[in-house]
Amino acid sequence: MANSSLNLPNLQSPAPERVSAHDLAEQLGSKRVAVIDVREPMEYAAGHIAGSLNVPLSRLHQADLPSGPLVLVCQSGNRSAKGVQTLLERGYAHPVSDLQGGLPSWQQAGLPVRKLRNAPLPLMRQVQIAAGSLVLLGLILSNTVAPAWILLSWFVGAGLVFAGVSGFCGMARLLAVMPWNKVSL
Repeated sequence: MANSSLNLPNLQSPAPERVSAHDLAEQLGSKRVAVIDVREPMEYAAGHIAGSLNVPLSRLHQADLPSGPLVLVCQSGNRSAKGVQTLLERGYAHPVSDLQGGLPSWQQAGLPVRKLRNAPLPLMRQVQIAAGSLVLLGLILSNTVAPAWILLSWFVGAGLVFAGVSGFCGMARLLAVMPWNKVSL
């Protein structure tokens, strides 16, 4: 029997409001809302909305947040949507929404992004540089020192395939904890 024939109420919580980049800019201009960037500090340092606070999604449930309406921001909108759900489950007393389309929609609207001077290269670029360097090193050493060095290139290639298939990149995890990737905000 279908639920529609029983006239049961919709027990799902309503979808949180999504805010467009232009609406958010207007709300920020009139100081009606606080912006919380739920990305990691390294991502935040590379570019964020001026005046936003950086509270990574993993720490959102325990963070001291400003009172009043909040708009959560991330790169694509996935983490900010999860953050909205976290705050709703936590019982946050004020309206909470997220930026539709994430930070790229803000940039596409021609709105300014603030970058910190001490921002490291994006993690994926670091992975590309490290992986490419190791492959080249393996090829050079296999031709000049010993043929067995070709295994380094094979190992890196296999690691990249594994990362693409599984979504787990050990090299990215290793690079993320390197001292040059520690960002103080």
